[in-house]
Amino acid sequence: MQFELSDRCKEYQEKLVSFMDEHIYPAEGIYAAQMAESGDANFHPPILEELKNEARKRGLWNLFHPHESEEWGSPGLSNLDYAPLAEIMGRSPYLAPEATNCNAPDTGNMEVLQLFGTEEHQEKWLKPLLAGEIASAFAMTEPAVASSDATNVQLRMDADGDEYVLNGRKWFASNALHANCKVLIVMGKTNVDAEKHRQQSMMVVPLDTPGVTIVRGLPVFGYMDREGHAEILFENVRVPKSALLAGEGDGFMISQARLGPGRIHHCMRSIGMAERALDLMISRAQDRVTFGEPVANRSNIQDWIAEARIDIEMIRLLTLKTAWLMDTVGNQKARTEIAAIKVAAPEVALEVIDRAIQVHGGGGVTDDFPLASFYAHQRTLRLADGPDEVHKRTIARVELKRMRETVRSGV
Repeated sequence: MQFELSDRCKEYQEKLVSFMDEHIYPAEGIYAAQMAESGDANFHPPILEELKNEARKRGLWNLFHPHESEEWGSPGLSNLDYAPLAEIMGRSPYLAPEATNCNAPDTGNMEVLQLFGTEEHQEKWLKPLLAGEIASAFAMTEPAVASSDATNVQLRMDADGDEYVLNGRKWFASNALHANCKVLIVMGKTNVDAEKHRQQSMMVVPLDTPGVTIVRGLPVFGYMDREGHAEILFENVRVPKSALLAGEGDGFMISQARLGPGRIHHCMRSIGMAERALDLMISRAQDRVTFGEPVANRSNIQDWIAEARIDIEMIRLLTLKTAWLMDTVGNQKARTEIAAIKVAAPEVALEVIDRAIQVHGGGGVTDDFPLASFYAHQRTLRLADGPDEVHKRTIARVELKRMRETVRSGV
């Protein structure tokens, strides 16, 4: 692995840092004011559209997309080139990813539509998503089953002539309450008698389809996120058979293809949040005086600062290695590293953010600083895209298999 960033990555880093300094950070206060003035938790503030227009002008659009396209402004960066850019965006997680059209779950849904969608799907949904004109949601998790095992999903997708009829309930469908959300990618069961991993399928379901009801937005640690985490009821929802992605029984396969890149994108942004939390911790420790000395002079605070730098560097290196492996040997062969960083990055970010909150005192748990919302976001990430325990299970199974094979070979 080459530890030197490519010239292309450095070029985009420089452009993105300028965009953050000149537009994103100054817009954070405007964003908060527009949200407060609207009185609507799911309001789409005008500042976001201004930022999106500026990002397009600067060539900072669809940076996540692995294919170069002049039409959609995507430069076709590798995972390794994109990693440092996603980290920078993670420093302002509620503005920068969406401003550059690199926000979840739209990125994952765009990849699914590109890989598995029909021409009709791509024309109707992918193109507007790539243009940042609409938003989308991914409906897999269900309230009645342990959805960390995707084969547990119970929503039925029963064939009826030229249609499928969907019945069931989903929740934590992030983005479904976004003001611009128009379409869902839904996972359910088409054949309960098939082999365990062939029972599931995925379909494209317009949000305004009769029978689709958003029951509520779920709060996360008391926060009602602007894009929403929706509980959705499907009651006799009829979609044409052309709504099917890939083929019947391919749902589990699609879910695995979708979640790999999404997981590492989350980890990249986590590093950015940790870096910003560390900056805030240092600034606060230098500005506050207790018992005649700056807080930064206290040995325990200096330990926290040093440990934060060590831990951030470790997860950054693991993330870069994972990105490099995804580029060189593919997502499947990088499975262990993807699982490892999905566990490690939120844990490190949480530790750094928690200590930054402590240094800020009472202010740290208020909305005067971004730390409390950062903490809620990172704690949620230990569950999103699979809980820590599932990823540890993946790693442990690989290690156990390795040792069994070592014993059998007599090494």
